[in-house]
Amino acid sequence: MTQARSALIDPGSTPYYHCVARCVRRAFLCGEDHFTGKSYEHRKPWVVDRLKDLAAIFAIEVCAYAVMSNHYHVVLHIDTERGKSWSHREVLQRWTQLFDGPLLVQRFLAGDPLGKAEMARVIEFADQYRQRLMSISWFMRCLNEHLARRANGEDECRGRFWEGRFKSQALLDDAALLSCMAYVDLNPVRAGIATMPETSDFTAIQERIGQWREGRPNNWLKPLQTQTQKGKSGVIPFAREDYFELVDWTGRAIRDDKRGAIANQLPPIFQRLGMSSNEWLKIMQPHGNRFALCIGRLKNIQAFAAKTGRCWLQGVVASRCLFVE
Repeated sequence: MTQARSALIDPGSTPYYHCVARCVRRAFLCGEDHFTGKSYEHRKPWVVDRLKDLAAIFAIEVCAYAVMSNHYHVVLHIDTERGKSWSHREVLQRWTQLFDGPLLVQRFLAGDPLGKAEMARVIEFADQYRQRLMSISWFMRCLNEHLARRANGEDECRGRFWEGRFKSQALLDDAALLSCMAYVDLNPVRAGIATMPETSDFTAIQERIGQWREGRPNNWLKPLQTQTQKGKSGVIPFAREDYFELVDWTGRAIRDDKRGAIANQLPPIFQRLGMSSNEWLKIMQPHGNRFALCIGRLKNIQAFAAKTGRCWLQGVVASRCLFVE
């Protein structure tokens, strides 16, 4: 049975979530339609550009993304502290970059004098919009509605563009976050449309590698940890070089079609996070993700199930195999 999004996304349990949206009837969002021969490759930058715009407005950061032919993946982080630190004016300025807002809000931002009751109403609007700017549901809504309207306008048609509500997975610990980021970044490699992470167009891993090689600043992706940032808040808790090595190692294993085969030199991150490299390669294969609403160590899955009012969640067996307690 379909459940309310509030029952699936609980920032108190984890700020990290993996979201997937798929086109209706598996139509082509991007890529090439092999039946008609028409190419929609030019739409892939639409997704990335919109992600950049929304990441600059919302208190939500993008950790990983991959734009495929008829769906996309994104790993998001809810930055609650940053959202709560904004003033009422900053919240309203951010919100009105997306929507016009009520006339009262427009008057406030224009500097018009307001009465006491009017100011109280403006603050109510700001409090409401602050919650929305920290909401993954609103982030995904602003992403998907924009893409649907633009694609339907180009196709000169009306109607649903997306299959339904986006799917979400709670990432309950660092190991789960690492697993999901790599799974998302390696989507084009698994699909056979790229041979290496750095040639995986329209993915976060390609963007990160390009920034690192060219010395470009990272202006919008949530940063990976550098040597000088160990233990620092506000960064993804994995060393950048370790993450690159892990994704490259995993991509090579997948390309060589050696499911479960282990190279002699394992990335050290496996030892630090207590993960099984054999099971890691299995879940990185196409359709290898055996988790559903959440990913994490067994104790964290059990705690999430209890907090969201469930007796059981899919992924218990997979968790026991992947995460070495």
